[in-house]
Amino acid sequence: MSSIQFDPTTHPHRRHNPLTGEYVLVSPHRTKRPWQGQTEAPQASNLPQYDPKCYLCPGNERAGGAKNEPYTSTFVFENDYAAVLPPPGPGAPPAPHPLLTTEPVIGGCDVIIFHPRHDLTLARLSIPDIEKVIAQWCAVYDRRGHQEGIEYVQIFENKGSMMGCSNPHPHGQSWSLSAVPSLPSTELTNLKKYSLAQAQTSSAPTGPKGRPCLLCEYAHFEVGVPHEQGRVVFKNEHWVALVPWWAIWPFEIMLLPYKRHVPSLLSLMPEEKHSFAEALSNITKRYDNLFKCSFAYSMGIHQRPVPRRADLPPLAELEDEDNVAHLHLHFAPPLLRSATVRKFLVGFELMAEPQRDLTPEQAAQRLRGCPDVHYLDTLEAESKPVAHWCQTE
Repeated sequence: MSSIQFDPTTHPHRRHNPLTGEYVLVSPHRTKRPWQGQTEAPQASNLPQYDPKCYLCPGNERAGGAKNEPYTSTFVFENDYAAVLPPPGPGAPPAPHPLLTTEPVIGGCDVIIFHPRHDLTLARLSIPDIEKVIAQWCAVYDRRGHQEGIEYVQIFENKGSMMGCSNPHPHGQSWSLSAVPSLPSTELTNLKKYSLAQAQTSSAPTGPKGRPCLLCEYAHFEVGVPHEQGRVVFKNEHWVALVPWWAIWPFEIMLLPYKRHVPSLLSLMPEEKHSFAEALSNITKRYDNLFKCSFAYSMGIHQRPVPRRADLPPLAELEDEDNVAHLHLHFAPPLLRSATVRKFLVGFELMAEPQRDLTPEQAAQRLRGCPDVHYLDTLEAESKPVAHWCQTE
């Protein structure tokens, strides 16, 4: 047995992700290595309020020829270049070999525009405007999730060109499919396995039938860790944002309700939606403030695959085993050291398992240290002329 005392800020180690069953290799000593690799152009932060060439601005013509409404708030339309198509779809072709099977998929894709202004991201929107975005997420999830043949609704946002976003106008998407995709399916399997295998050992909220919920337990533990040592970045009355123990991306964040078990967006109470908007505003501001740029990320909402069936009485919702899902958001940002240096998942990470240098605790500390006032708001306030008042005698 080694006499060396383990130091998580120095020694390489692996961390287990109970949601996926996978591991991440943590190599904190590598943060000192010099960077001579690829750099990215900083994300533009001086966009116009309206761009006549933008396919998403109010009243403009989109690439497919359709014209946007002159909208003044949020706006949703069916994606002109949808990844999945509505029914009826073709049947599966015969498999040329048992290893080469095909499963047809039907569904629909929506674009969810957050605001008419071209230059405002979630980090620059007001709390009431973010609440309108949340209302649209709820509406799309409810509408698509009740369509015949739909088994899963994925709501997400790609922000920044380095995350594949082709248009800087603030928007997200929703893809609805006839099958539950691989990653949320794995999470749901592990959530259910934990619920059935574990006994409740803490005062954390419980899930269906009073069984323990993996994410309720995890969030309950994290909010109890001393602030200066922990992974919590932000917490309000109902939501906690933290860098997960098993985070892969340098400044990855998981955002989830921690006071009670919440299966989906439609289960949120009005005060929880308001706190949700506050949390989204706070963490996206901290992201932008970290490197003083429009911080790129991919964000996705994981929840119950589709809403509760209308034929179930309200009290049955708490007994419904599909409610083993606990609403949470994943933020996967690629930036590593600055606004121009990103993390790549290559080599060992593609062929073996994910790896990170900066520990989740160090990342959380960096994000906690960022102001909760957007740096552009600070710059604008500092650039305004100061009025000097004098009193004549």
